[in-house]
Amino acid sequence: MTPQDLMKQEVGKAAAARVQSNSIVGLGTGSTTAFAIEFIGKRLAAGEITNVKGIPTSFQATVLAKQHGIPLTTLDEADRIDIAIDGADEVDPHKNLIKGGGAAHTQEKVVDALANQFIVVVDNTKLVDKLGSTFLVPVEVIPMAVTPVMRAIEKLGGKPQLRMGVKKAGPVVTDQGNLVVDVKFDSIDNPAELEKTLNNIPGVLENGLFVGVADLILVGEVQGDKVIIKEM
Repeated sequence: MTPQDLMKQEVGKAAAARVQSNSIVGLGTGSTTAFAIEFIGKRLAAGEITNVKGIPTSFQATVLAKQHGIPLTTLDEADRIDIAIDGADEVDPHKNLIKGGGAAHTQEKVVDALANQFIVVVDNTKLVDKLGSTFLVPVEVIPMAVTPVMRAIEKLGGKPQLRMGVKKAGPVVTDQGNLVVDVKFDSIDNPAELEKTLNNIPGVLENGLFVGVADLILVGEVQGDKVIIKEM
């Protein structure tokens, strides 16, 4: 296991340790959250916690939860989400995020925003002084509107590109059947304003700016031969 994988594992385990019995848990998407889902399943199997149900944010999270024996529920059935655990592609000093590297940010934002506590699990490479420094802003767009949405984004000063599939001919398609436009902005000075502006473009379903949603950031860092977990 690489040092980065070890970091992801330990951060996932630290987040899973915060899940209590009789709770509804939002299950995020991505490689770090996958470790959290695994450890929640192990805690359930060992009887450390009981009566825990998950609400997945993607097909990937659904498959992992089933693999690890976590019972699932839906937003229709649950009256609350006690805790949500999810990763991020960037985290700024104000705990604002860019998410959507896995093209699941629309469902993630719904679940994470509803949670009483939203815990973000990352390694220290995801910390940035300013959002947009290392990662593009993903925007989920309904297929018929891709061209006008990209034109509107260009007028805002963004450089949009349609996300193409890996080992698949053609674009990435989200769990909702939409497309993803990744946008480079030279400087994101007001993430909250940009989040609203992008979402107001007709044809945009949701974007990957998560402003004022995260409650706690757990950051993994390798120091020597040990992994240190820091809180933000």
